[in-house]
Amino acid sequence: MVLGISPDKPSAQKKFKENNQLPFSLLADVDKSVAKQFDVLKEKSMYGRKYMGIERTTFVIGPQGKITSIMSGIKAEEHAEAVLAVLTAGKSK
Repeated sequence: MVLGISPDKPSAQKKFKENNQLPFSLLADVDKSVAKQFDVLKEKSMYGRKYMGIERTTFVIGPQGKITSIMSGIKAEEHAEAVLAVLTAGKSK
């Protein structure tokens, strides 16, 4: 199962999902409480301005419900391929 979560409002997520034809559910974390619990709310910097933002992170959860892999710091365009590599490696064990 794949779930995406972001601090965007559900209406923005719906538009994003439709525009990108995503086959999985998106969950809204508008108050960033889940981001804080998973420690993915980080200080970021853009054009010299510092702000708090979500670090793109993937948590792979195994059949027993435990996190088996945490992936962060991956560029958006490389993220899906990196996740697939982790999932494929896990199946060959």
